[in-house]
Amino acid sequence: MRWNSLKKMIAPLAYLIVIGLIAAAAWFGRPYWQPLVGQTEAPDSHSHDHVSHAPADKPKILELSAKARANLSLMAAPAKPQVYWRKLQIPGVIEDRPGLTDRGITTPLAGVITQVHAFEGDIVRPGEKLFTIRLASEYLQQSQSDLFKAKREIELLDTEMQRISRLIETGAVPGKRKIALEQQISRQNANVDAYRQDLTARGVTQQQVDQIERGEFLTEIAVAAPTVKEANDDLEIEDPQHSDAIAKEQHFFEIQKLSVELGQQVQAGSALAVLANHNSLYIKGHAFKKEASRLAKAAKNNWEMEVEFTEDVAEDWDAREQTFQIRHLANTTNPNSRTFDFFIPLENQSISYQKEGRPFVVWRYRPGQRVNVLVPVEEIENVLVLPAEAVVFEGPEAYVFQQNGDLFNRIAVEVAHRDRHNVVLVNDGSISPGFYIAQNAAASLNRVLKSQAAGGLQPGFHMHADGTIHGAH
Repeated sequence: MRWNSLKKMIAPLAYLIVIGLIAAAAWFGRPYWQPLVGQTEAPDSHSHDHVSHAPADKPKILELSAKARANLSLMAAPAKPQVYWRKLQIPGVIEDRPGLTDRGITTPLAGVITQVHAFEGDIVRPGEKLFTIRLASEYLQQSQSDLFKAKREIELLDTEMQRISRLIETGAVPGKRKIALEQQISRQNANVDAYRQDLTARGVTQQQVDQIERGEFLTEIAVAAPTVKEANDDLEIEDPQHSDAIAKEQHFFEIQKLSVELGQQVQAGSALAVLANHNSLYIKGHAFKKEASRLAKAAKNNWEMEVEFTEDVAEDWDAREQTFQIRHLANTTNPNSRTFDFFIPLENQSISYQKEGRPFVVWRYRPGQRVNVLVPVEEIENVLVLPAEAVVFEGPEAYVFQQNGDLFNRIAVEVAHRDRHNVVLVNDGSISPGFYIAQNAAASLNRVLKSQAAGGLQPGFHMHADGTIHGAH
């Protein structure tokens, strides 16, 4: 009896223990049975979602009206394979060309500045007076006196020679007296030549030397700009009254610096002024040693450089027709920057105007102006070259837009090289030669394309076998 009642009590407890063990096994065995259950249920739901929510193809074709293209200032040009030179960008600066740009003016004699005829910024022509100096040189005074005395002595000897020549003919005077006079005259003529050359070397003109021989001694001297012969023996001076020709005439000078003041005493050889003519300048590039071989190759082969001038408004000047080539490379290295220099000749441009009756000149390029020199280093053949604004990048993808009337087809392209100004595309057939490609505003076109697609405005277009794009019809 007791056993039966005990069995009745144990049986429900056993069932509960079994159920608990089964539940525990199911709980701890989830990693093993849940994937099996998921495989039976997921395909239907995922498949259903994939079918009902499949994303549409990326939009490729854009339609723009003529006014929209005008608002974007859109330009298109036919694509054509060409040769492109990859360029190395090197910083540089415009500098004076030693021996040509600046010219120092010094006083040949000691004295006092009594008059300044031209001031900083003024334009002077070759031979034009710059300074008047009152002479205070004992040496010059002595040279003038010696020249005058030698000239008078020659005149006296000539008179004596004429007198004894008649006496020699009558035999009253021996002939050796005439020989002695001739020797004295020769010595005095040599002295005269020496004095004349000495005065000429000190800045005295031939006309002034002639005046000194007549007894008109110099008390002041004029210092003038270099003559045309000093500047260039092959050129002649134009009429200074024609101020319009100043900007085109190579040999004129600007007073760049005055080194003296009115009333200042100066010694022979003292600097008076610095004259400048910025018609011929240098572009000096600063390159590293590792770039030397490329620059030497460019210089040897006379490759043309491209130069970007900072702070230059090209619209204000005539078109520049000059080509840029490296003239020479420096064979020394700057110890501070560890760079070496190379030099490119630069022909300047200028305009002239008049103020208060005097001409003035404004130069296009000025010493100290920064530049970027683009040196060709590698030739890439059979590529398509587009402006940088003609290509839009989305991550690793690059696109251009082919125009056909109002329609623009976005085409994926492969980029071989790009810089600030150009993008070089591989000519792999993605773009057919002769097709018109948008040359700018590619980023704007891409944004409009995405906007139209997001708003459900992407029209139905198709492309014909010849590559032309048309709307649905």
